[in-house]
Amino acid sequence: MKIIIPVAGAGTRLRPHTYTQPKPLIPLAGKTIISVIIDQFLEAGCDEFIFIIGYLGEKIKNYINEKYPYIQADFITQEERGGTGHAVFLCKEILHENEEVFIIYGDTVCDFPVQEFIEAPHSILGVKRVDDPRFFGVAELDDNGKVKSVIEKPIIPKSNLALVGIYKIKESKRLFEVMKEGLDSLGPNEEYPLTLAIDEMLKEKIHFEAVNVNNWFDCGKKETLLETNATLLSKVEYSSKEIPFFDNTIIIHPVSIASGCSIENCIIGPNVTIDENSEIGASIISNSIVGSYSKIKNVVLDRSLIGSDAIISGKNQSLNVGDNTELDLS
Repeated sequence: MKIIIPVAGAGTRLRPHTYTQPKPLIPLAGKTIISVIIDQFLEAGCDEFIFIIGYLGEKIKNYINEKYPYIQADFITQEERGGTGHAVFLCKEILHENEEVFIIYGDTVCDFPVQEFIEAPHSILGVKRVDDPRFFGVAELDDNGKVKSVIEKPIIPKSNLALVGIYKIKESKRLFEVMKEGLDSLGPNEEYPLTLAIDEMLKEKIHFEAVNVNNWFDCGKKETLLETNATLLSKVEYSSKEIPFFDNTIIIHPVSIASGCSIENCIIGPNVTIDENSEIGASIISNSIVGSYSKIKNVVLDRSLIGSDAIISGKNQSLNVGDNTELDLS
């Protein structure tokens, strides 16, 4: 089985950060979004991955090759934004005929039993009940609880079961046949979502099981990214266990502080991730993410997302600061 991870999106909801950093590489609880996903599958014994890259794709490729040199990683470039179905279709030539595939979107952080999904005897859609499903793909079930249809971002949803961006496909040969038919019929500048292909398969009575995931975070915007960071830090495997001594500094767990950081006269935490080689002085930081090589002094930050190589000094603010930014708030 190969794991297909589309990571070609521009991440517009996380600007200004994604002007210089692809969304999958944003730090999250001592890792990155993409490494959280990869590590889940490595723990389940899967080491064959296909990454569909696009915007800032070389950064993603370099990161994966450097951090995961031992996995089998193929990279396919999606030259134009043709939708998630188009992105997955580009993998056709790499796969064996009717090889089972697992598709997970590159900004999907979920708490789900990966091994159980992989070993299931049928195709699977990961779902989660949400208050407002209009912004997601939605699965509709019949009276017996079987998946009847799926639709992308319906104006009037017939269900509150949102598709979380996790798909196990057993019938991959038919999937690619359906996608080819759909892509051939597209007009100029139209996109082809993966849900269209799956809905066609459902019309052919191909069995998909809707399986609820425990926790699901859409890491596409600042608020949910910080919420995801806090949730992951609450798990023992993500928070820093041994923190070096920092002069006149109080650490309120859980936190993740990477190597090479210099911190003094601070209160750090709870729910704070600080990436490598950052310098922080005379500051209070809580519920925030700070990128690598940033310099922060004389500020109080809460619910803030700070990019890499940022320089900040001044007073209490809630900030959304991109990479290579200098702010003086004094």
